[in-house]
Amino acid sequence: MPDYGHDLLFSVNLVPTAQQADTVVAHAQLAERAGLDLVTFQDHPYQPALLDTWTLLSYVAAATRTIRLAGNVHPLPLRPPAMLAQAAASLDLLSHGRFELALGTGGYWDAIASMGAPRLTPGQAVEALEEGIQIIRAAWDTSAPGGIRHHGTHYRVDGAERGPRPAHDIGIWLGAYKPRMLRLTGRLADGWLPSLPRFQSFAEIGEGNAIVDEAAAEAGRSPADIRRLLNLGRELPPEQLAELALDHGISVFTLMADDARRIERFAAETAPAVRELVAAERSRDRREQGAGVQDTTEAGSEDDTPLAFTPDDGVRLTDVRVWDEATRPTAPRPVPGRRYTPREQANGRHLIDVHDHLRAELAQLRDLADQVAQGTLAASAARDHISTMTMRQNNWTLGAYCESYCRLVTMHHSAEDAMVFPGLRRAEPGLAPVLDRLREEHQAIHKVLERVDRALVAFVTDPSGLDDLRAAVDLLTDSLLSHLSYEERELVEPLARHGM
Repeated sequence: MPDYGHDLLFSVNLVPTAQQADTVVAHAQLAERAGLDLVTFQDHPYQPALLDTWTLLSYVAAATRTIRLAGNVHPLPLRPPAMLAQAAASLDLLSHGRFELALGTGGYWDAIASMGAPRLTPGQAVEALEEGIQIIRAAWDTSAPGGIRHHGTHYRVDGAERGPRPAHDIGIWLGAYKPRMLRLTGRLADGWLPSLPRFQSFAEIGEGNAIVDEAAAEAGRSPADIRRLLNLGRELPPEQLAELALDHGISVFTLMADDARRIERFAAETAPAVRELVAAERSRDRREQGAGVQDTTEAGSEDDTPLAFTPDDGVRLTDVRVWDEATRPTAPRPVPGRRYTPREQANGRHLIDVHDHLRAELAQLRDLADQVAQGTLAASAARDHISTMTMRQNNWTLGAYCESYCRLVTMHHSAEDAMVFPGLRRAEPGLAPVLDRLREEHQAIHKVLERVDRALVAFVTDPSGLDDLRAAVDLLTDSLLSHLSYEERELVEPLARHGM
Protein backbone atom coordinates (compact mmCIF):
# COMPACT_ATOMS: atom_id res chain seq x y z
CA MET A 1 0.00 0.00 0.00
CA PRO A 2 1.21 3.54 -0.70
CA ASP A 3 2.42 6.25 1.62
CA TYR A 4 -0.56 8.60 1.75
CA GLY A 5 1.70 11.49 2.71
CA HIS A 6 0.08 12.44 6.01
CA ASP A 7 2.13 14.06 8.75
CA LEU A 8 3.21 11.60 11.42
CA LEU A 9 1.59 11.76 14.85
CA PHE A 10 2.59 9.85 17.98
CA SER A 11 0.20 9.05 20.79
CA VAL A 12 -0.45 7.01 23.91
CA ASN A 13 -3.57 5.09 24.89
CA LEU A 14 -4.26 5.06 28.63
CA VAL A 15 -6.51 2.79 30.69
CA PRO A 16 -8.78 5.15 32.69
CA THR A 17 -8.49 3.24 35.95
CA ALA A 18 -10.81 4.80 38.53
CA GLN A 19 -8.62 3.92 41.52
CA GLN A 20 -5.66 5.64 39.85
CA ALA A 21 -7.48 8.69 38.54
CA ASP A 22 -4.74 11.17 39.45
CA THR A 23 -2.11 8.98 37.78
CA VAL A 24 -4.14 8.75 34.58
CA VAL A 25 -4.36 12.54 34.39
CA ALA A 26 -0.67 12.89 35.27
CA HIS A 27 0.28 10.50 32.45
CA ALA A 28 -1.78 12.53 30.00
CA GLN A 29 0.01 15.70 31.13
CA LEU A 30 3.35 13.89 30.85
CA ALA A 31 2.51 12.90 27.27
CA GLU A 32 1.96 16.57 26.47
CA ARG A 33 5.21 17.69 28.15
CA ALA A 34 7.12 14.93 26.36
CA GLY A 35 5.95 16.26 23.01
CA LEU A 36 3.44 13.62 21.95
CA ASP A 37 0.64 14.72 19.65
CA LEU A 38 -2.35 12.81 20.96
CA VAL A 39 -3.61 11.05 24.08
CA THR A 40 -6.48 8.56 23.93
CA PHE A 41 -8.49 6.70 26.54
CA GLN A 42 -10.33 3.41 26.38
CA ASP A 43 -14.12 3.73 26.66
CA HIS A 44 -15.95 0.87 28.39
CA PRO A 45 -18.98 2.42 30.17
CA TYR A 46 -20.09 -0.98 31.46
CA GLN A 47 -16.86 -1.43 33.45
CA PRO A 48 -17.28 0.16 36.91
CA ALA A 49 -13.55 -0.07 37.61
CA LEU A 50 -12.97 2.55 34.90
CA LEU A 51 -13.64 6.27 34.88
CA ASP A 52 -16.32 7.57 32.55
CA THR A 53 -14.31 8.44 29.47
CA TRP A 54 -16.28 11.55 28.50
CA THR A 55 -15.89 13.04 31.96
CA LEU A 56 -12.18 12.19 31.88
CA LEU A 57 -11.72 13.74 28.43
CA SER A 58 -13.24 16.98 29.63
CA TYR A 59 -11.07 17.02 32.75
CA VAL A 60 -7.89 16.31 30.79
CA ALA A 61 -8.80 18.96 28.20
CA ALA A 62 -8.87 21.51 31.03
CA ALA A 63 -5.59 20.20 32.47
CA THR A 64 -3.66 20.40 29.15
CA ARG A 65 -3.09 23.02 26.48
CA THR A 66 -1.76 21.53 23.24
CA ILE A 67 -2.17 17.77 23.07
CA ARG A 68 -5.06 16.36 21.04
CA LEU A 69 -7.65 14.12 22.69
CA ALA A 70 -9.78 11.15 21.65
CA GLY A 71 -11.56 8.10 22.99
CA ASN A 72 -10.27 4.76 21.77
CA VAL A 73 -13.00 3.95 20.83
CA HIS A 74 -16.51 5.06 21.86
CA PRO A 75 -19.13 2.29 21.62
CA LEU A 76 -21.96 3.92 19.69
CA PRO A 77 -24.73 1.68 21.16
CA LEU A 78 -24.16 3.42 24.52
CA ARG A 79 -23.60 6.91 23.09
CA PRO A 80 -26.75 8.05 21.17
CA PRO A 81 -25.49 9.88 18.07
CA ALA A 82 -27.45 13.13 18.47
CA MET A 83 -26.18 13.55 22.04
CA LEU A 84 -22.72 12.35 21.04
CA ALA A 85 -22.52 15.03 18.35
CA GLN A 86 -23.31 17.78 20.85
CA ALA A 87 -20.85 16.41 23.42
CA ALA A 88 -18.06 16.14 20.84
CA ALA A 89 -18.64 19.63 19.48
CA SER A 90 -18.76 21.07 22.99
CA LEU A 91 -15.51 19.40 23.98
CA ASP A 92 -13.87 20.58 20.76
CA LEU A 93 -14.93 24.15 21.46
CA LEU A 94 -13.74 24.00 25.07
CA SER A 95 -10.38 22.51 24.05
CA HIS A 96 -9.95 24.94 21.13
CA GLY A 97 -10.07 22.33 18.39
CA ARG A 98 -8.17 19.46 20.02
CA PHE A 99 -10.78 16.69 19.96
CA GLU A 100 -11.24 13.83 17.47
CA LEU A 101 -14.08 11.28 17.52
CA ALA A 102 -13.24 7.58 17.32
CA LEU A 103 -16.21 5.22 17.09
CA GLY A 104 -16.91 1.51 17.10
CA THR A 105 -19.92 -0.77 16.85
CA GLY A 106 -19.56 -1.99 20.44
CA GLY A 107 -18.72 -5.66 20.38
CA TYR A 108 -19.18 -6.62 24.04
CA TRP A 109 -22.87 -7.24 23.72
CA ASP A 110 -23.54 -8.95 27.05
CA ALA A 111 -22.12 -5.90 28.82
CA ILE A 112 -23.81 -3.43 26.47
CA ALA A 113 -27.21 -5.10 26.83
CA SER A 114 -26.81 -5.15 30.61
CA MET A 115 -26.91 -1.34 30.51
CA GLY A 116 -30.19 -1.26 28.60
CA ALA A 117 -29.00 -0.90 25.00
CA PRO A 118 -30.64 -3.13 22.38
CA ARG A 119 -28.67 -6.23 21.42
CA LEU A 120 -27.69 -6.08 17.75
CA THR A 121 -26.23 -8.58 15.33
CA PRO A 122 -22.86 -7.63 13.79
CA GLY A 123 -24.61 -6.58 10.58
CA GLN A 124 -27.17 -4.49 12.44
CA ALA A 125 -24.41 -2.83 14.47
CA VAL A 126 -22.67 -1.70 11.26
CA GLU A 127 -25.98 -0.36 9.91
CA ALA A 128 -26.55 1.54 13.15
CA LEU A 129 -23.04 3.00 13.03
CA GLU A 130 -23.58 4.24 9.47
CA GLU A 131 -26.82 5.92 10.54
CA GLY A 132 -25.05 7.39 13.57
CA ILE A 133 -22.32 8.98 11.45
CA GLN A 134 -24.95 10.59 9.24
CA ILE A 135 -26.74 12.07 12.27
CA ILE A 136 -23.51 13.33 13.84
CA ARG A 137 -22.39 15.04 10.66
CA ALA A 138 -25.83 16.57 10.19
CA ALA A 139 -25.72 17.97 13.73
CA TRP A 140 -22.36 19.65 13.05
CA ASP A 141 -23.51 21.13 9.73
CA THR A 142 -25.04 24.33 11.07
CA SER A 143 -25.15 25.89 7.61
CA ALA A 144 -27.74 23.40 6.35
CA PRO A 145 -31.38 24.55 6.41
CA GLY A 146 -33.90 23.24 8.94
CA GLY A 147 -33.47 20.72 11.70
CA ILE A 148 -32.08 17.20 11.61
CA ARG A 149 -34.41 14.60 10.18
CA HIS A 150 -33.37 10.99 10.09
CA HIS A 151 -35.81 8.10 9.92
CA GLY A 152 -33.63 5.02 9.90
CA THR A 153 -33.88 1.43 11.01
CA HIS A 154 -32.02 2.05 14.26
CA TYR A 155 -32.25 5.80 14.93
CA ARG A 156 -34.97 8.38 14.49
CA VAL A 157 -34.42 12.14 14.80
CA ASP A 158 -37.36 14.46 14.12
CA GLY A 159 -36.32 18.04 13.56
CA ALA A 160 -33.67 18.41 16.27
CA GLU A 161 -31.82 21.70 15.95
CA ARG A 162 -28.30 21.60 14.59
CA GLY A 163 -25.21 22.61 16.52
CA PRO A 164 -23.09 23.65 18.10
CA ARG A 165 -20.54 23.70 15.31
CA PRO A 166 -17.14 22.29 16.41
CA ALA A 167 -14.08 24.53 16.59
CA HIS A 168 -12.50 22.51 13.75
CA ASP A 169 -13.59 19.77 11.38
CA ILE A 170 -13.59 16.87 13.81
CA GLY A 171 -12.31 13.66 12.25
CA ILE A 172 -14.44 10.56 12.63
CA TRP A 173 -12.18 7.53 13.02
CA LEU A 174 -13.56 3.99 12.98
CA GLY A 175 -12.20 0.92 14.73
CA ALA A 176 -12.76 -1.59 11.91
CA TYR A 177 -11.53 -5.10 11.09
CA LYS A 178 -14.03 -6.98 8.96
CA PRO A 179 -14.86 -6.19 5.32
CA ARG A 180 -18.22 -4.55 5.92
CA MET A 181 -16.80 -2.14 8.51
CA LEU A 182 -13.75 -1.50 6.32
CA ARG A 183 -16.00 -0.58 3.40
CA LEU A 184 -17.97 1.77 5.67
CA THR A 185 -14.67 3.37 6.65
CA GLY A 186 -13.78 3.94 3.01
CA ARG A 187 -17.18 5.44 2.23
CA LEU A 188 -17.75 7.72 5.20
CA ALA A 189 -14.93 7.94 7.74
CA ASP A 190 -11.96 10.28 8.10
CA GLY A 191 -9.70 7.68 9.67
CA TRP A 192 -9.19 3.95 10.12
CA LEU A 193 -8.11 2.88 13.64
CA PRO A 194 -7.24 -0.82 14.08
CA SER A 195 -4.98 -2.40 16.70
CA LEU A 196 -1.86 -4.37 15.86
CA PRO A 197 -2.51 -7.01 18.53
CA ARG A 198 -5.81 -7.69 16.76
CA PHE A 199 -4.08 -7.91 13.38
CA GLN A 200 -1.40 -10.58 13.40
CA SER A 201 0.87 -9.20 10.66
CA PHE A 202 1.62 -6.15 8.58
CA ALA A 203 0.18 -8.03 5.61
CA GLU A 204 -3.27 -8.03 7.23
CA ILE A 205 -3.05 -4.26 7.59
CA GLY A 206 -2.30 -4.08 3.88
CA GLU A 207 -5.33 -6.22 3.09
CA GLY A 208 -7.54 -3.95 5.19
CA ASN A 209 -6.11 -0.89 3.48
CA ALA A 210 -6.98 -2.34 0.08
CA ILE A 211 -10.64 -2.73 1.08
CA VAL A 212 -10.78 0.80 2.50
CA ASP A 213 -9.15 2.24 -0.62
CA GLU A 214 -11.48 0.39 -2.98
CA ALA A 215 -14.57 1.55 -1.07
CA ALA A 216 -13.26 5.11 -1.03
CA ALA A 217 -12.72 5.10 -4.79
CA GLU A 218 -16.20 3.69 -5.40
CA ALA A 219 -17.63 6.52 -3.28
CA GLY A 220 -15.73 9.10 -5.33
CA ARG A 221 -13.21 9.81 -2.59
CA SER A 222 -9.43 9.75 -2.64
CA PRO A 223 -7.93 7.04 -0.41
CA ALA A 224 -5.63 9.77 0.91
CA ASP A 225 -8.70 11.45 2.46
CA ILE A 226 -8.68 8.70 5.11
CA ARG A 227 -5.94 8.89 7.74
CA ARG A 228 -4.56 5.51 8.83
CA LEU A 229 -3.99 5.06 12.57
CA LEU A 230 -2.69 2.10 14.53
CA ASN A 231 -2.83 1.06 18.19
CA LEU A 232 0.39 -0.68 19.24
CA GLY A 233 0.17 -3.36 21.90
CA ARG A 234 3.92 -3.11 22.48
CA GLU A 235 6.83 -0.97 21.41
CA LEU A 236 8.16 -1.72 17.94
CA PRO A 237 11.57 -0.65 16.56
CA PRO A 238 11.61 2.62 14.59
CA GLU A 239 12.47 0.70 11.43
CA GLN A 240 9.23 -1.29 11.63
CA LEU A 241 7.13 1.81 12.33
CA ALA A 242 8.77 3.53 9.36
CA GLU A 243 7.88 0.50 7.24
CA LEU A 244 4.28 0.78 8.37
CA ALA A 245 4.25 4.46 7.42
CA LEU A 246 5.89 4.07 4.04
CA ASP A 247 4.40 0.77 2.88
CA HIS A 248 0.99 0.84 4.58
CA GLY A 249 0.25 4.53 5.04
CA ILE A 250 0.05 4.49 8.86
CA SER A 251 0.52 8.04 10.10
CA VAL A 252 -0.70 7.91 13.73
CA PHE A 253 1.03 5.48 16.08
CA THR A 254 -0.64 5.01 19.46
CA LEU A 255 1.24 3.06 22.11
CA MET A 256 -0.78 1.33 24.81
CA ALA A 257 1.25 2.63 27.76
CA ASP A 258 0.77 2.48 31.51
CA ASP A 259 3.95 3.93 32.97
CA ALA A 260 5.93 7.14 32.69
CA ARG A 261 9.13 5.56 31.39
CA ARG A 262 7.44 4.02 28.37
CA ILE A 263 5.69 7.29 27.56
CA GLU A 264 8.93 9.26 27.80
CA ARG A 265 10.92 6.73 25.77
CA PHE A 266 8.28 6.61 23.04
CA ALA A 267 8.30 10.41 22.77
CA ALA A 268 12.03 11.03 23.15
CA GLU A 269 13.49 8.10 21.22
CA THR A 270 10.99 6.31 19.00
CA ALA A 271 9.05 9.24 17.55
CA PRO A 272 12.10 11.28 16.38
CA ALA A 273 13.75 8.20 14.88
CA VAL A 274 10.65 7.26 12.89
CA ARG A 275 10.15 10.81 11.68
CA GLU A 276 13.76 10.93 10.50
CA LEU A 277 13.53 7.62 8.64
CA VAL A 278 10.26 8.51 6.95
CA ALA A 279 11.40 12.02 6.04
CA ALA A 280 14.59 10.65 4.46
CA GLU A 281 12.69 8.11 2.37
CA ARG A 282 10.08 10.63 1.28
CA SER A 283 12.86 13.02 0.29
CA ARG A 284 14.58 10.29 -1.73
CA ASP A 285 11.32 9.42 -3.47
CA ARG A 286 10.75 13.07 -4.40
CA ARG A 287 14.27 13.33 -5.82
CA GLU A 288 13.86 10.17 -7.86
CA GLN A 289 10.48 11.26 -9.17
CA GLY A 290 11.89 14.62 -10.12
CA ALA A 291 14.80 13.00 -11.95
CA GLY A 292 12.60 10.41 -13.60
CA VAL A 293 14.32 7.49 -11.84
CA GLN A 294 12.33 4.26 -12.04
CA ASP A 295 11.62 2.12 -9.01
CA THR A 296 13.97 -0.87 -8.91
CA THR A 297 12.05 -2.90 -6.34
CA GLU A 298 9.09 -3.90 -8.49
CA ALA A 299 8.14 -7.55 -8.99
CA GLY A 300 10.93 -9.61 -10.49
CA SER A 301 13.77 -7.35 -9.27
CA GLU A 302 16.47 -8.38 -6.84
CA ASP A 303 17.74 -6.84 -3.63
CA ASP A 304 20.96 -7.19 -1.62
CA THR A 305 19.19 -8.14 1.60
CA PRO A 306 16.40 -10.71 1.97
CA LEU A 307 14.54 -8.93 4.76
CA ALA A 308 15.14 -6.82 7.86
CA PHE A 309 14.75 -8.95 10.97
CA THR A 310 13.20 -7.71 14.21
CA PRO A 311 16.06 -6.53 16.45
CA ASP A 312 16.26 -7.25 20.16
CA ASP A 313 15.68 -3.97 21.99
CA GLY A 314 17.57 -5.28 25.04
CA VAL A 315 14.71 -4.47 27.45
CA ARG A 316 14.30 -7.12 30.15
CA LEU A 317 11.50 -7.33 32.69
CA THR A 318 13.20 -9.71 35.13
CA ASP A 319 16.67 -10.37 36.50
CA VAL A 320 16.35 -14.09 35.72
CA ARG A 321 18.22 -15.42 32.67
CA VAL A 322 17.48 -18.85 31.25
CA TRP A 323 20.62 -18.75 29.04
CA ASP A 324 23.77 -16.72 28.45
CA GLU A 325 23.18 -14.65 25.32
CA ALA A 326 26.92 -13.94 25.00
CA THR A 327 27.55 -17.61 24.15
CA ARG A 328 25.24 -17.67 21.14
CA PRO A 329 27.02 -18.79 17.94
CA THR A 330 26.49 -16.90 14.69
CA ALA A 331 25.78 -18.13 11.19
CA PRO A 332 28.37 -17.91 8.39
CA ARG A 333 28.10 -14.58 6.63
CA PRO A 334 26.66 -14.61 3.09
CA VAL A 335 28.80 -13.95 0.05
CA PRO A 336 29.08 -10.16 -0.46
CA GLY A 337 26.89 -8.91 -3.29
CA ARG A 338 24.49 -11.87 -3.14
CA ARG A 339 21.10 -10.73 -4.43
CA TYR A 340 17.64 -12.14 -3.64
CA THR A 341 14.52 -12.37 -5.71
CA PRO A 342 11.12 -11.49 -4.23
CA ARG A 343 10.33 -15.22 -4.08
CA GLU A 344 13.47 -15.85 -2.03
CA GLN A 345 12.73 -12.90 0.24
CA ALA A 346 9.28 -14.37 0.92
CA ASN A 347 10.85 -17.33 2.73
CA GLY A 348 12.30 -15.09 5.43
CA ARG A 349 9.11 -13.04 5.49
CA HIS A 350 7.14 -16.16 6.41
CA LEU A 351 9.34 -16.79 9.45
CA ILE A 352 8.96 -13.18 10.58
CA ASP A 353 5.19 -13.28 10.02
CA VAL A 354 4.91 -16.33 12.29
CA HIS A 355 7.07 -14.62 14.89
CA ASP A 356 5.03 -11.41 14.66
CA HIS A 357 1.94 -13.47 15.37
CA LEU A 358 3.58 -14.86 18.51
CA ARG A 359 4.69 -11.39 19.57
CA ALA A 360 1.23 -9.93 19.10
CA GLU A 361 -0.47 -12.70 21.04
CA LEU A 362 2.13 -12.40 23.80
CA ALA A 363 1.32 -8.69 24.08
CA GLN A 364 -2.36 -9.55 24.42
CA LEU A 365 -1.62 -12.11 27.11
CA ARG A 366 0.38 -9.55 29.07
CA ASP A 367 -2.29 -6.90 28.69
CA LEU A 368 -4.99 -9.29 29.83
CA ALA A 369 -3.01 -10.27 32.92
CA ASP A 370 -2.35 -6.59 33.70
CA GLN A 371 -6.02 -5.68 33.46
CA VAL A 372 -7.06 -8.56 35.70
CA ALA A 373 -4.37 -7.54 38.21
CA GLN A 374 -5.52 -3.91 38.18
CA GLY A 375 -9.12 -4.92 38.67
CA THR A 376 -10.09 -3.14 35.46
CA LEU A 377 -11.26 -6.31 33.75
CA ALA A 378 -14.08 -8.38 35.14
CA ALA A 379 -14.57 -12.03 34.24
CA SER A 380 -17.38 -11.23 31.80
CA ALA A 381 -15.29 -8.59 30.05
CA ALA A 382 -12.32 -10.96 29.91
CA ARG A 383 -14.49 -13.44 28.09
CA ASP A 384 -15.42 -10.84 25.50
CA HIS A 385 -11.77 -9.86 25.05
CA ILE A 386 -10.57 -13.41 24.58
CA SER A 387 -13.35 -14.20 22.11
CA THR A 388 -11.75 -11.76 19.65
CA MET A 389 -8.35 -13.47 19.75
CA THR A 390 -7.29 -15.97 17.14
CA MET A 391 -6.18 -18.48 19.77
CA ARG A 392 -9.18 -19.26 21.89
CA GLN A 393 -10.65 -22.21 23.76
CA ASN A 394 -14.10 -23.24 24.89
CA ASN A 395 -13.23 -22.46 28.51
CA TRP A 396 -13.26 -18.65 28.55
CA THR A 397 -10.75 -17.88 31.28
CA LEU A 398 -7.37 -16.26 31.50
CA GLY A 399 -6.07 -19.74 32.17
CA ALA A 400 -7.41 -21.19 28.94
CA TYR A 401 -5.82 -18.40 26.94
CA CYS A 402 -2.40 -18.81 28.58
CA GLU A 403 -2.67 -22.53 28.04
CA SER A 404 -3.49 -22.17 24.35
CA TYR A 405 -0.67 -19.66 23.83
CA CYS A 406 1.86 -21.98 25.43
CA ARG A 407 0.66 -24.78 23.16
CA LEU A 408 1.04 -22.61 20.05
CA VAL A 409 4.64 -21.68 20.90
CA THR A 410 5.48 -25.33 21.53
CA MET A 411 3.91 -26.37 18.20
CA HIS A 412 5.89 -23.69 16.34
CA HIS A 413 9.18 -24.79 17.88
CA SER A 414 8.43 -28.47 17.29
CA ALA A 415 7.70 -27.77 13.63
CA GLU A 416 11.00 -25.93 13.24
CA ASP A 417 12.95 -28.70 14.94
CA ALA A 418 11.31 -31.42 12.84
CA MET A 419 10.95 -29.82 9.40
CA VAL A 420 13.01 -26.65 8.94
CA PHE A 421 16.25 -27.21 10.81
CA PRO A 422 17.20 -30.58 9.20
CA GLY A 423 16.93 -29.07 5.72
CA LEU A 424 19.06 -26.07 6.65
CA ARG A 425 21.61 -28.35 8.31
CA ARG A 426 21.95 -30.40 5.12
CA ALA A 427 22.08 -27.34 2.87
CA GLU A 428 24.65 -25.49 4.98
CA PRO A 429 26.64 -27.54 7.52
CA GLY A 430 28.17 -24.32 8.88
CA LEU A 431 24.78 -23.50 10.41
CA ALA A 432 24.93 -26.54 12.72
CA PRO A 433 26.13 -24.63 15.85
CA VAL A 434 23.34 -22.06 15.44
CA LEU A 435 20.69 -24.73 14.86
CA ASP A 436 21.88 -26.70 17.89
CA ARG A 437 21.68 -23.55 20.03
CA LEU A 438 18.21 -22.71 18.76
CA ARG A 439 17.03 -26.22 19.63
CA GLU A 440 18.47 -25.82 23.14
CA GLU A 441 16.65 -22.50 23.52
CA HIS A 442 13.42 -24.16 22.37
CA GLN A 443 13.79 -26.63 25.22
CA ALA A 444 14.54 -23.83 27.69
CA ILE A 445 11.47 -21.89 26.58
CA HIS A 446 9.41 -25.05 27.01
CA LYS A 447 10.48 -25.11 30.67
CA VAL A 448 9.44 -21.46 31.04
CA LEU A 449 6.08 -22.39 29.55
CA GLU A 450 5.74 -25.14 32.12
CA ARG A 451 6.36 -22.52 34.82
CA VAL A 452 3.54 -20.44 33.34
CA ASP A 453 1.32 -23.52 33.47
CA ARG A 454 2.12 -24.11 37.14
CA ALA A 455 1.50 -20.48 38.05
CA LEU A 456 -1.69 -20.65 36.05
CA VAL A 457 -3.02 -23.62 37.97
CA ALA A 458 -2.27 -21.82 41.23
CA PHE A 459 -4.01 -18.68 40.02
CA VAL A 460 -7.16 -20.52 38.95
CA THR A 461 -7.50 -22.05 42.42
CA ASP A 462 -6.25 -19.00 44.36
CA PRO A 463 -6.44 -15.45 42.90
CA SER A 464 -3.59 -14.39 45.20
CA GLY A 465 -1.31 -16.32 42.86
CA LEU A 466 -1.62 -13.62 40.19
CA ASP A 467 1.79 -12.13 41.10
CA ASP A 468 3.47 -15.48 40.43
CA LEU A 469 1.63 -15.75 37.11
CA ARG A 470 2.72 -12.29 36.05
CA ALA A 471 6.34 -13.05 37.03
CA ALA A 472 6.20 -16.19 34.90
CA VAL A 473 4.74 -14.26 31.97
CA ASP A 474 7.49 -11.63 32.38
CA LEU A 475 10.13 -14.33 32.15
CA LEU A 476 8.39 -15.80 29.11
CA THR A 477 8.40 -12.35 27.52
CA ASP A 478 12.13 -11.85 28.12
CA SER A 479 13.04 -15.29 26.85
CA LEU A 480 10.74 -15.54 23.88
CA LEU A 481 11.35 -12.06 22.44
CA SER A 482 15.12 -12.51 22.78
CA HIS A 483 14.94 -15.93 21.12
CA LEU A 484 12.77 -14.81 18.23
CA SER A 485 15.11 -11.91 17.42
CA TYR A 486 18.17 -14.19 17.55
CA GLU A 487 16.51 -16.77 15.31
CA GLU A 488 15.53 -14.16 12.74
CA ARG A 489 18.98 -12.59 12.76
CA GLU A 490 20.65 -15.91 12.00
CA LEU A 491 18.12 -17.65 9.76
CA VAL A 492 16.32 -15.07 7.58
CA GLU A 493 19.19 -14.86 5.11
CA PRO A 494 19.90 -18.62 4.90
CA LEU A 495 16.19 -19.31 4.40
CA ALA A 496 16.22 -16.91 1.45
CA ARG A 497 19.48 -18.23 0.02
CA HIS A 498 18.52 -21.92 0.20
CA GLY A 499 14.90 -21.44 -0.85
CA MET A 500 13.33 -22.93 2.28
